[in-house]
Amino acid sequence: MNREEKIRMEVERFKKGFPWMEIVAPATPGKGIIVLNDEEVAAAAEYADKAEVKGKCKFVPASGAASRMFKDIFAGLEKLSGGNDIAPDAAAAKLAAAIEKFAFYTEELFGTPEDSLEFRRSVAEKVLTDAGLGYGSKPKGVIRFHRYEGEARTAIAEHLVEGQDYMRNADGSVNLIVTISPEHRQLFEAAIEEVKAAYEQKYGVTYDITFTYQDKETDTVAVDLENKPFLKEDGSMLFRPAGHGALIYNLNKVEKEIVSIKNIDNVAVERYLPTTAKYKKVLMGKCLELRDIIFGYLNALEQITSEAGLSIPAFLPGYNGVQEDPCATEECQQLCQEIEDFLASELCIEMPVAKNCRERVDAIISKLNRPIRVCGMVKNEGEPGGGPFIIKEKDGSTSLQILESVQIDMSNPQAVEALHSATHFNPVDLVCCLYGHDGEKFNLLEHVDENAGFISSKSYQGRELKALELPGLWNGSMSDWNTMFVEVPIETFNPVKTVLDLLKPAHQA
Repeated sequence: MNREEKIRMEVERFKKGFPWMEIVAPATPGKGIIVLNDEEVAAAAEYADKAEVKGKCKFVPASGAASRMFKDIFAGLEKLSGGNDIAPDAAAAKLAAAIEKFAFYTEELFGTPEDSLEFRRSVAEKVLTDAGLGYGSKPKGVIRFHRYEGEARTAIAEHLVEGQDYMRNADGSVNLIVTISPEHRQLFEAAIEEVKAAYEQKYGVTYDITFTYQDKETDTVAVDLENKPFLKEDGSMLFRPAGHGALIYNLNKVEKEIVSIKNIDNVAVERYLPTTAKYKKVLMGKCLELRDIIFGYLNALEQITSEAGLSIPAFLPGYNGVQEDPCATEECQQLCQEIEDFLASELCIEMPVAKNCRERVDAIISKLNRPIRVCGMVKNEGEPGGGPFIIKEKDGSTSLQILESVQIDMSNPQAVEALHSATHFNPVDLVCCLYGHDGEKFNLLEHVDENAGFISSKSYQGRELKALELPGLWNGSMSDWNTMFVEVPIETFNPVKTVLDLLKPAHQA
């Protein structure tokens, strides 16, 4: 597809919009969300330790600057710089009052805290601008989140510490793939170089760290409120990064079998690591267990169909060979029923009624032979984020999906009721299996639901515009994956959305 055709199709998408997801029900404990007892937690973690894996790696989305993390501080600095003081409960005032508690505080840079307009202005300026730390334009990954004795640790450093615990390969290697913006590469390299050798010696591992960029070719055209291409002052069209859904292209290049996905800002001080690591292993164990069950079913189907003189690929859509139904045997029917019962009970996949055994086997194979993801879900305590739902697919089957609020039709009472009845939300804590039962890696781009993107409202230099978001990495980009939701403790979710979040217990050593 050439550039002009891509722009035309994107503009047309703005005009048509995206179809709403048909929600059957929220995923809840006992129906879509698995809640494990202590014995089951231990068994899943043990499974992760013992299962054979063709390599593991940690995939950390870390693109973009931390401007939103400091949005309220920028607002406070603007007011303070004009000679106007701010309220004690304003973010910039709280930052200055508690500045000694932040890992990036040094007396040399900030001086002794005092209660004055000038000190509040100085703190905000030194945190945000090149007069000090310059954090207002730096990525979250290189901001010092946590203070320990003799060390102020950045977010990316905490990911190295986590990775050595639960993503260590048999040869002692720890693979990290970090998605960054090209202009931030030197900052990340410096932050990692600062600690890499010491951590390798301390933990007895070897880190293999790869940086990957969101492909500019995935940027989408912006439009004005009349759905016409948004033009900048020079008359050129405005293109914007298309959200984290563009990272499916980066994930598709990963050659390891098992991938852990966790956002750059979701880390905690090291005393939380035992809980974090345990439940990451739980998700990994459930993923590998699901992998082995699915592979077993596919191998059994392959044996039955081969005995009937027909191989599994012959059942895939588009086969024009023998038209009879050679698998209509009692053995095949029993196996199909067992698989369908498993899909319904474990993955909330209700299969549509097939016309014959041949069609039934074909449908089951298409559901089984897909990438796998096991997603941690935490109890809803008012935090923002997508939620777990059971939806109806176009083929009449059902599946588990993570939906953002913008994907839910708020004019549909049933959808709104499902949203309000949700008990859990998505903390972006996933373990994925990218290989099929044949030992080959899936082409993940073949498993994206292009109709699961969304349109968002943005602005450019004060002018309103509409932006096109590609199907999210853990939303539409993984729509066609086999999905399992597992409850994990709230203690495993410690994001830093604003700088003041660093004052929470999970970020104070």
